[in-house]
Amino acid sequence: MATKQSHRLARWMMAPSVFVLLIWMIVPLALTIWFAFQRYRLTNPNIKGFAGLANFEFFVTDPAFWPAIINTLLIVVGVLVITVGLGILLALLLDQPIWGQGIVRILMISPFFVMPPVAAVVWKHELMNPTWGVFAAISRFFGQEPVNWLGNFPLLSIIVIVAWQWLPFATLILLTAMQSLSEEQKEAAEMDGANVFRRFWYIILPHLARAITVVILIQTIYLLGVYAEIQITTGGGPGFASTNLPFLIYNTGVLGGNIGAGAAGGLVAVVLANIVAIFLMRAVGRNLDA
Repeated sequence: MATKQSHRLARWMMAPSVFVLLIWMIVPLALTIWFAFQRYRLTNPNIKGFAGLANFEFFVTDPAFWPAIINTLLIVVGVLVITVGLGILLALLLDQPIWGQGIVRILMISPFFVMPPVAAVVWKHELMNPTWGVFAAISRFFGQEPVNWLGNFPLLSIIVIVAWQWLPFATLILLTAMQSLSEEQKEAAEMDGANVFRRFWYIILPHLARAITVVILIQTIYLLGVYAEIQITTGGGPGFASTNLPFLIYNTGVLGGNIGAGAAGGLVAVVLANIVAIFLMRAVGRNLDA
């Protein structure tokens, strides 16, 4: 049985790691809050002093602000719909005994290990290029005019690229959950006359509820910060058509040289992320307690 001395010793041993963790989190956040209320422009170092809420006003009145908010949410929702929907379908297929199952699973997971900038370059120059890309060649083969994906459908193209990267993650999590489902339960339902769709709806899908919740929560955290794919493929355009919140913060703080407004944008992004997290936890988080 643990004594009070052992509990006290454990707290003292954990104290350095807890202290480092607090510093790790608090220092960047404190600096962001500090700069958000300061006049700090790289293009004019003579402008200094307390700015009040001017940086926040500058950021939220930017013409790109609301398009960036909407595009950020569309990217999150679009990628989640594609990855969860196709992830369930691919997990069902990969759960079946097929020849070369191991190789198929390795190939399936491989896109997740491609770095986002590399994936963006490949999709931009090798697949979606309207002149020499693979999609353009397929269109010409069927007698159709090639589509300028990144020019005409920039946000949809970004969603497809990001979904391609995250689909293996969703498939792997869902496949792992599916393999823990009892075969006896599925066989009993089949013997009772339940067809494929009823077995999926009443047995498989409820069993995957917690795995789907984990996929949504983890992916949402990362999808709110998508940046490299936009910077490399569309540069946020045309206009603000593919500008999301992280890209707008970069444009304001780094390219525009307005560190104060960029820091204010960072705080706005933190608030948005927390709102989305609260909504998700209330909407799907109850599955984790089931």
